Amino acid sequence: MRAAALYGILGPLSLSLSMSALLATPATGRPLAASTARAATTAAASTPSVTAPAGAAGAPLTAPAAPATRSASAVPVAPAWSSWSGSPATAATAATAAAPPGDAASARGVALAARRAAERGIAFRRCPRAEALAAPITCGKVSVPLDYARPRGKHISLTVSRVGATGPKARRQGALVYNPGGPGASGMAFPEYAAERAFRRVAAAYDFVGYAPRGVGRSAPLSCQRPSAYAKAPTSSPPHPTAAFKRRLVARARAYVRGCVRRAGRALAHYTTLNNARDLEVLRAALGQRRLTFVGASYGTYYGAVYATLFPGRVRRMVFDSVVNPAPWRIWYRDNLDQSVAFERRWRDWRRWVARHHAVYHLGTTDARVLASYEKARRRLGHKPAGGVVGTAQLQSAFLRTGYNDAYWDPAARALAAYLHGDPEPLIALAAPDPAQAADDENGNAVYTAVECNDAPWPRTWATWNRDNTALARRAPFETWDNVAMNLPCAFWPLKPGRPLDVGHLEAVGPRTGRVALPPVLLLSAERDAATPYAGAKELWHRLPGSSLVTEWKAGTHGVWGGPNDCVNRHVDTYLLTGRTPGRSAACAPRPEPVPLPAPAPLPESGKQPAAIPGTP
Repeated sequence: MRAAALYGILGPLSLSLSMSALLATPATGRPLAASTARAATTAAASTPSVTAPAGAAGAPLTAPAAPATRSASAVPVAPAWSSWSGSPATAATAATAAAPPGDAASARGVALAARRAAERGIAFRRCPRAEALAAPITCGKVSVPLDYARPRGKHISLTVSRVGATGPKARRQGALVYNPGGPGASGMAFPEYAAERAFRRVAAAYDFVGYAPRGVGRSAPLSCQRPSAYAKAPTSSPPHPTAAFKRRLVARARAYVRGCVRRAGRALAHYTTLNNARDLEVLRAALGQRRLTFVGASYGTYYGAVYATLFPGRVRRMVFDSVVNPAPWRIWYRDNLDQSVAFERRWRDWRRWVARHHAVYHLGTTDARVLASYEKARRRLGHKPAGGVVGTAQLQSAFLRTGYNDAYWDPAARALAAYLHGDPEPLIALAAPDPAQAADDENGNAVYTAVECNDAPWPRTWATWNRDNTALARRAPFETWDNVAMNLPCAFWPLKPGRPLDVGHLEAVGPRTGRVALPPVLLLSAERDAATPYAGAKELWHRLPGSSLVTEWKAGTHGVWGGPNDCVNRHVDTYLLTGRTPGRSAACAPRPEPVPLPAPAPLPESGKQPAAIPGTP
């Protein structure tokens, strides 16, 4: 799936634009996946303020009543558009029938690796120049088995970053590990956020620890094609593609898979959510933590929930921000279909906002007229790409970010208005691929593809993809076929897919005897989040009976911790500092909508357009 920068990628999405450009970071909206050096380069190009909020500033209004609690046994109905893998009941039965393949051997392997990691610890030193992380942040490495079923075989190193807690030693609570999502996003820059106002209370009590998951950054990096090929521009993105375009889409997806196999070899099979969760257990041990305190965003919520299912006795506190739907029958094909529907709704939210501010942007007084303005620009770019690099695919990807973060609403509207009035420069600045990010973007996309394709079964026939998405595009054209382009390699993946873990169902991973109950965890969700639709938060809420769900109602920014909603931030601070949750659920009023500024504002730091989506002709 496509998803966004500290919070990001797919998530199951967490799941399609360039990792670094779309992951939304806590507090600022700047990408945690981006290095300080890259941020400086972006700033030089007049793109961002490092303190730009994730959304519009302002205190929350009075919160509405909390949602009614539903039965923990409630199960969502599968969408009518797909029958490729059977009914939810059938899928659920299959998921709970047995533990993941190789579970016994892998369980022994992770225990051995964790013991060794605890003995060795992590030698934190000055960060390598490639990380662009300045003192007092330090960096180190932790060794994990490539294959946990063979823990004495090949190992890979994961890069780790840390900054110490700022408060008195007597009040310190250990390490807080963060993951921004993906799959394919790096959290190495997370310690930088300890200095941000929104995080200072938590940073006084915790060491802020970030890391690059396997395959990402300098953690045994994975690649499927040359970065220059990945960053090719301009490219096309029709909302209703022709048969010829679809044939090219299939050909590109097949070629991408061949590149993954050729470049990664046998290691390709070991990029999975299960292994990401196992790596997290080894990292916990290497940090010297008896139990794990973890914050995961977007895809990070999914593998965090898998960790909590595999290792409930090792959990201290967990915050899941912008929750992926973990139902086994939704991983990952149906999650992506759901995401395309949610983006259509969020796209309409932006258009209605622009229409309300017609006096500023002159793009139309109704959402339909704003859409007509966008379509006019799309047709024009189809004939003549702006600056020779911004085609219809770059336009769509740039405007998709309006679905991730309210901070893009004003810049996107201004760029569209300027382009239609004869000035293409703001649109080029917003949407043109950044060659300096091509390698990181290609790497993130390769990891995303490998993890999602390995994790679960996908439809293996093009006819199924074509039928489902042609029907879906009739009511959700904005994102549907770009999501197909992102995920279509999974239709031709040569490796046997895994079986998604039945999150929250401890018997799925072994006998309950001797198991420790999972402590309460905190879930955060914006009710109109497009990248990880709200139904996913409710699904995980039902699966973890002791969990607490905090909802930012009538809001849609992906990733809410550290943003302008003080209500949400208070709940997170209280939980991380004391362990107390606000009960079974809590409601927070939405952040105020963005207000058009008198003059164009700097783009958010993740404002540079990611590389073209692989697989798009």
